[in-house]
Formats: sequence, C-alpha cells, structure tokens
Amino acid sequence: MRSYQSLFRTREFTPLFLTSLVQVAPQTMSGLALGTLVYDATDSPLLSALSMFGPSLAQVLGATTLLSAADRLPPRATMTGIALTFAAGTAVLATPVPLWAIFALILLLGLVASLSGGVRWGLLNEILPKDGYLLGRSVFNMANGLTQITGYATGGVLVTLLSPRGTLLTAAALYLAAAITARVGLTRRPPRASGRPSVAETWRTNARLWSYAPRRNVYLLLWLPNGLIVGCESLYVPYAPDHAGMLFACAALGMFVGDVTVGRFLPPGVRQRFGIPLLLLLAAPYLVFTLRPGVPVAAAVVAVASVGFGASLVQQERLMSLTPSELSGHALGLHSAGMLTMQGVSAGLAGAVAQLTSAGVAMVVMAAASIAVTVSLSVAVAREREERRPGGGGDGEKRAVGGLGVADVDG
Repeated sequence: MRSYQSLFRTREFTPLFLTSLVQVAPQTMSGLALGTLVYDATDSPLLSALSMFGPSLAQVLGATTLLSAADRLPPRATMTGIALTFAAGTAVLATPVPLWAIFALILLLGLVASLSGGVRWGLLNEILPKDGYLLGRSVFNMANGLTQITGYATGGVLVTLLSPRGTLLTAAALYLAAAITARVGLTRRPPRASGRPSVAETWRTNARLWSYAPRRNVYLLLWLPNGLIVGCESLYVPYAPDHAGMLFACAALGMFVGDVTVGRFLPPGVRQRFGIPLLLLLAAPYLVFTLRPGVPVAAAVVAVASVGFGASLVQQERLMSLTPSELSGHALGLHSAGMLTMQGVSAGLAGAVAQLTSAGVAMVVMAAASIAVTVSLSVAVAREREERRPGGGGDGEKRAVGGLGVADVDG
C-alpha cells in the first residue's frame, strides 16, 4: 500500500482518521489556554509548563495498570468513552476552580488518556494491512500537524478574543464532537485479545515487551530524545508570551514536513538509515537559543528542528516488525504512554531549569541532553546489531521478519 487514495478507500480508515483529528484540535487549544491561564495567575514557567504537559506524567501510572485494556476492550466504545470524559473534564477546567484542583483534574485526564494511544493505533494496525501501517500513521501525523497549526493559531485568537476559559469551553465542545464521530462512524468490533484486563496482565505483557534488547532500544529511542525536546516546547509561553501560538504552529509545520518526507518519499530500504540523523536534527537547532534569538529567528529554528520528529515513524515501523500482532495495541500503547510520560517529566525538568536560569538557557540544556542521549543510544543499537549478526553470539529471538532484517522475538 503506497498511495493515500488506497488508504482512504480502506473501510473504517476515514472515520478513525476523523475521530483522531477532531480530538487533536481541542487538545492543542486547551493546552495553550491552560498554559496561559496558569502563567497569568502564577507568573511561573514551571507551573505553566506542567499545566500544559503535566497530564503526561499520569501516563506512567496508566502504562503500569490500565494498558492491558487496550487489546481487551471493544475499540469503538472505549474511544467514545475517552472522548466524553475529556469533554466533561475540559468543561470543568473552564470554571473558576483552585489551582490544586486544576492539576488534580488534568492528571486524572492524563490517566484516562493512557488508554487512548493503544486503542487508536491498535485499531489502525487492525484496519490496515501490514504494509500500510507506516503510511497510515504518517497520514495521521501529518494531519495532526496541520490540525495543531490550526489549533494553536485558533487557540491564540480565542484566548485573546474570548479569554482562556472561553477557549476551554470551545475545546470541550470539540471533544464531544469527537465522541459522536467515533460512535457513529466506527464499526463495532470485538477486542483484539481474550481475557479480562488487569494490572497483573499489564505488568506481564510490559515485561514481555521490555525483555528483548532490540525492542527495548526502540522504545528508548521513541521516548527519550524527543521527550527532552518537548521540554523545550513547554517553554514557548515563558520565552515569548505574546507569540507562543506562532512557535507552536511552526513546530507543527516542521513536524508535518518530516512526516511527509519519511512516510511518503523515503523508500523502506532507506528509511532505517535516517532514524538517528533525524533525532540529531530534532535537537541541534535548539542550541541557537544560546543567543536568545528574536521571535522570527526562533520560529524558523523551531520549524527546522521539528522536521526531526519524523524519526518516530522510522522507530514505530521497527517496533511493529518486532511485535506479535495480538500485542500491537499494547505495544503501541506502551510507546504512547512512555512517550507522553517522558514529555511530562521533561516539561517539569525544563520548567525547573528555567526557574533558576531563563527559558532560553533551559531550552539549550534540554537540547544538549537530547543529543547526548541520541548518541549513547546509537552506540547501543550498533553494538546490539553487531552481536546479532551470524556468528556474533547474540541470543535474541530466532525468526527473522521477512525483508526487514530484524528479529521477531516472540514469533
């Protein structure tokens, strides 16, 4: 499957695509509104960053308790329920509640969201043939990037015209629309795996997925380098309070370009070579913030760097080649939960550094850390591949996945 037309001819792809798209818009709008609301109330870069990305911290709890449900609950009902929960929670955030209540609620929403990625991407993997997943995921990423551009731009306008609370109410209405789209557009499907979801099953499957070194390295590449760069993004509001929406929109534009390039134009045999270089591109431009550039230069730097987010498509393709199909939802959910958790941790770390120094200095620190992690992981991946060459003494899983040059550990 190599064309966008064939994707949209696939049954259920379009309603799943629309459901995801309608959820991205309120997510970006509400994040910007919350960050602005908290920063105006506290004048704290740390609290502003945590209000935007703090819900991601709850993902680690969801990944260790709820994730087995991603393959063991009906996808349509689960996606509808998650969207309705976010509609209600965002509406409550629009009311005058204490600061502690805001953080308690967004952490609760983050816990609910820990299921979202596994259910959505597991369903996508089920709907599309195996050779169509990467192209399908790239279409989602590209559309999400464009929606983020629109969402941040619209959010910036609404925050100015309506106030942050009015923007949050608008976001709640969009979440409700996403729930309706999922309920009406998706077909009722049985769970992908049998059995009841449980904490014990979540831990057991997490251990299975984590136990094999090649897959573990893929997870680390998906979580750490780009998570640290999201720490940079969490400081856009304190760095340029009046132009944060522009910086977020430029980041989304760069991400769009990266996803188009990787998903549509790089042949499968070439893609894997670009994983590490794209991660370095993601971080290196942020070193320019040492000079504290003005908004136009900062916007250009952010756009160029964000092309590097295309590396995640390369790593996701490898992750799916290493994962049994019946665990695809759990594996992708673990990726999403770990990624969002790292984003929340990085937002908190970046905010703390900014409290002690400045937003620009904190961005440079996070970018340097991302580069160091990428280089370290690239060495580990090279060593692991060398050990698993014939005669290299590796003891990984035996069965190779045809044409991909990687091992299927659970075969």
